[in-house]
Amino acid sequence: MFQTDQILAISLFFHLLATVIWVGGLILTTIMIWPEVRRTLQNKPELYTMTNRLRKRFTPLGNLSLAVLIFTGLVQMSLDENYKGFMDFSNTWSVVILLKHVAIIGMIASGAILQYGIFPALDRTSLMIERNKGDTATWESLRRRETLLTWANALLGIAVLAFSAWAGVL
Repeated sequence: MFQTDQILAISLFFHLLATVIWVGGLILTTIMIWPEVRRTLQNKPELYTMTNRLRKRFTPLGNLSLAVLIFTGLVQMSLDENYKGFMDFSNTWSVVILLKHVAIIGMIASGAILQYGIFPALDRTSLMIERNKGDTATWESLRRRETLLTWANALLGIAVLAFSAWAGVL
């Protein structure tokens, strides 16, 4: 039905689209959106609502992008002439792909900590603050952790792109 070149082209298209959404979204959020939202809404109740809404909109897109990246990445890797088999690191390309996968695992780990640890705590704390029953110091501490993990995620995303470029020329 499909030839190898067609499968590779379709896979690459969806891989690039998912990369733009996931890594591009992380970088845009980290460098532009969060700092400007915080500066504009400094400790106003809208700050908590806005950050929660942005987070809830991006998380499903990020998760879907991750699933697409894993699937399309496996397709592309298996079709690459440099791929010699699972856990075979006999060429430079395989080592670079391993480093890329280590960075991706780091992104997944920091994303999971954010999604299942920091975000729910921020949601609870924000709700309490909006009802004048919460502690802004706790919210600030959680936001600092969120910022640190988001920066780590964005930098790991840049590393993934660098490893992809490196592997592409091998």
